[in-house]
Amino acid sequence: MTASLPMYDTARTGAANDRLWQLIRNGYGAGPEALDRHSDPHVTWEDPGLVLSQTCGLPFRTGLHSRVHLVGTPDYGVEGCPPGYYRSHIVVRATDPRQSLAEFDGAQLARNDRRSQSGWAAIEAHLAEGGFGFSFAGRTRDTGSHLNAARAVSEGAADLAAIDAVTWRLIQHNEAAALDLRVLVSTRPTPGLPFITALGRDPTPLFTAIKTAIAALAPADRATLLLKDIVQIPAAAYLDEPLPPPETPCTAKKCTP
Repeated sequence: MTASLPMYDTARTGAANDRLWQLIRNGYGAGPEALDRHSDPHVTWEDPGLVLSQTCGLPFRTGLHSRVHLVGTPDYGVEGCPPGYYRSHIVVRATDPRQSLAEFDGAQLARNDRRSQSGWAAIEAHLAEGGFGFSFAGRTRDTGSHLNAARAVSEGAADLAAIDAVTWRLIQHNEAAALDLRVLVSTRPTPGLPFITALGRDPTPLFTAIKTAIAALAPADRATLLLKDIVQIPAAAYLDEPLPPPETPCTAKKCTP
């Protein structure tokens, strides 16, 4: 059996996530003693022994939805969003004179991962739905994490980044790079990062165990994790979101200035 909570697991939140997992495990009555922090989450998500993990909306709707059970969606109380929903904040350097996203046509986007809803699909949907007439496809610097994307913008290695609103709050609380950045605009709300389990498991007892565990968390841990509750969002709400444009795989020369 395996379990992981990789999406908002940082040096600051790790201990609180461990305590959350112990409460979930005790309530559910099964699962590994410790969270897996070493395996590639994209592999873990499809492990037949998966008890619980948290994935991203884009991998979920591009195929994972048919190979796992949706358990529920954590609610982080993101401002301006329904329970369980979140959005991306498009951040730029505080000193950048450009005041509208339209002025960033031709700019370079720092992107955590091409498989990310918040870091990639959300900003591309914002451009398409707003009729901006351009895309950042082919003009990205892939950084491996939202924090690294924020740092790339802060340091001038990229012009802007789309940052998950929950991660942005964590960055604001803990990272000096946030002081060099400002939010240019925010995308519309989309379903948040869902909890999943293997197809061989009934998701209902897990939902109950998670809900009970969140309520039992110490207030300090809930504050650290920014966690309010777990809600049920239908899989269809994830699948209805648009996919980002296809990309030609980037070379280092093409994608890195």
